[in-house]
Amino acid sequence: MNLHLWKNYSNIILLLIGIFIGSLIGIFKPDLVNYLKPVGDIFLNLLFVTVIPLVFFAIVSAISGIEQQNKLGKIIGTMVLTFLSFILISAIFCIVMVYFFPTEAPKNISETITENIQNNTTINDQIVGFFTVDEFYHLFSRQNMLALLLFAFLVGISIRNAGEKGKVFQDFILSGNEVMKQLLLLIMKVAPIGLGAYFAYQVGTIGPQLFGFYAKPLGLYYIVGTIYFIVFFSLYAFIWKGRSGIQAFWKEGLLPSLTAISTCSSLATMPVAIEASKKMGVPASIANVVIPIGTTIHKNGSSISSIIKIYVAFQLLGWNFFEPTNLIMALGITVFVSAVAGGIPNGGYIGEMLMISVYKIPSDVVPAVIIIGTLVDPLATILNSVGNILASMIVSKFVKTES
Repeated sequence: MNLHLWKNYSNIILLLIGIFIGSLIGIFKPDLVNYLKPVGDIFLNLLFVTVIPLVFFAIVSAISGIEQQNKLGKIIGTMVLTFLSFILISAIFCIVMVYFFPTEAPKNISETITENIQNNTTINDQIVGFFTVDEFYHLFSRQNMLALLLFAFLVGISIRNAGEKGKVFQDFILSGNEVMKQLLLLIMKVAPIGLGAYFAYQVGTIGPQLFGFYAKPLGLYYIVGTIYFIVFFSLYAFIWKGRSGIQAFWKEGLLPSLTAISTCSSLATMPVAIEASKKMGVPASIANVVIPIGTTIHKNGSSISSIIKIYVAFQLLGWNFFEPTNLIMALGITVFVSAVAGGIPNGGYIGEMLMISVYKIPSDVVPAVIIIGTLVDPLATILNSVGNILASMIVSKFVKTES
């Protein structure tokens, strides 16, 4: 059992160990932190150059393979609308919570990060730069993620239009997607060292008050996630079948929740979630479609995490997160991270890259959001996995099937 827990939680445990050691160095040996910062920078640079091509391969392979996927008409349409609604509801709820329970970053950290930021472009240049670049090689810069996404989407459609003649190129894309996934997993093995070194630098230059800054958004995530699980999931069950729906959910939802927290894996929880939904009364024809697809593209926990991370980045920079434009872009990033990037290992890091591109922020904030994203993973897995059960309930309410 101990080996089982270690396998599922080793990434979090090792990251905590790295942060702890880095914190001790930052507190007791601050003269060493300038020598450790390059270690953190090397890790971040490796992460950046890996995630960008991974995004391209992942999006192209997903779009080009749509025609080969099973199309189930009304079930698929209702499922997509349900997924999108759940993601936006969880994100908006999180925005409301961070508004009423704000977190303030140490003033000296925002000054340190923003001192080198320059932005001399006009609004027209920014709009053009969001979606296009003037040279092909610029596509693979982390500053141009939206342009890369658009290009990848168009390439995926072009592969489908090419038919059999595009099969060789599609095979290359699928192979490249798998190779880049494995490369990212390989790089993330040294995350405790890289992020630990970066954390040592932050503690050494900013001070121990940094711990309080990290603790508040982490605590807020677990509060928001717990409320969402209890209140909103119960509400969705009520919409499905009234009080009997709530009773069925709380009776059969315990096992999938325990499985999610013990495995920290939505994929490992999927069979239990399917079985639980059937026991609740969801037709097998719906549960067998909605939950497997939802395991990849429907992430309530990731939605809340995305908002928290963007909010933390803005706090680190001393920017106003609650400007309407910033909120709209945050929701767009959240939908992408929760849906499109959900099937990619460590796909949350793609959200960081997209955040950097959309908001034009420095990479110095990335370690903070990576740390937060990793530490909220247990609850996020529960929300992601169990949320698919609720989605199957809602779909079954609007799509009648025999079994």
